[in-house]
Amino acid sequence: MTLRAARINCGLTREEVATRANKSVDTIRKYETDSADIPRDLLVVLLTMYDVPDEHIFFGKESVKTGFSRVLYQKKTS
Repeated sequence: MTLRAARINCGLTREEVATRANKSVDTIRKYETDSADIPRDLLVVLLTMYDVPDEHIFFGKESVKTGFSRVLYQKKTS
C-alpha cells in the first residue's frame, strides 16, 4: 500500500497529517508521490500515525505502484 492509501484508510487529510507530523502539506504530498527518499524519522511518525507496519508500505514512486503515469501528448506539426 502507498503512504497516501495508508493515510486515506485512517480517514486523515493531508492537512491533519502535516499538523500532527509538524511538516508542511507540500512535504506530505511530496513523500506520498515518491517515498523512495523519505527521512526515517518522518516515516516512523507516519507509520505510527497510520498504525501500519513498514513491510506493508510501498517505497518508491506512487505511479509505479498504482500503474498510473501521466502521459504527455505532443501535437504533431505538419
